[in-house]
Amino acid sequence: MKKNTFIVKVDNRQRNTWQGEIVWAEENRRKRFRSSLELLMLMNEAMNLSEDSVMRRAN
Repeated sequence: MKKNTFIVKVDNRQRNTWQGEIVWAEENRRKRFRSSLELLMLMNEAMNLSEDSVMRRAN
């Protein structure tokens, strides 16, 4: 499994959730998020993309 590093910057907290920016360090991709759930979904999507790329290289 490939290592993934995420840098999370929380700008503020409203309505009991976080808003901010996430950086996927290995791919140097930045994305804004509006909730903790959206943050987790972005991380999950990146992990899936990473896993797919490893699988393609193995075949």
